Amino acid sequence: MIVKFEEKAKVIASYKGMTITTDQPAPMGDGSAPAPFDLFLASIGTCAGIYVKSFCDRRGIPTDGIQIEQSVTDYDKEKGLIRGMKLDIQLPADFPEKYRAAVISSASLCAVKKHLENPPTIETITSIVE
Repeated sequence: MIVKFEEKAKVIASYKGMTITTDQPAPMGDGSAPAPFDLFLASIGTCAGIYVKSFCDRRGIPTDGIQIEQSVTDYDKEKGLIRGMKLDIQLPADFPEKYRAAVISSASLCAVKKHLENPPTIETITSIVE
């Protein structure tokens, strides 16, 4: 992944042939793209979402009417850190009862969640390029 900078607060990541643009709300940025932290939060819900979708697809269960509501349940104002979140997998009335616990287990396989539960070390360095 390569990260570069554009005007104001835009930061662009190039990764696996894709471009991911981030920005900050005004006045620091233009609010033209999600802030990096917003993408981080979205990665949790969308990661769980792909596991739920795959679970349903493998069993021929339609995903119409299924959604995940993500919310913060505990926030440390002093540190500015989220300490707890909830993913509510909202299922339609005709969702098979026998799969309710299994769909929760499936969402829990999310790689983003696993990395939050077992965080990697992050080393930040500088280097001179010529």
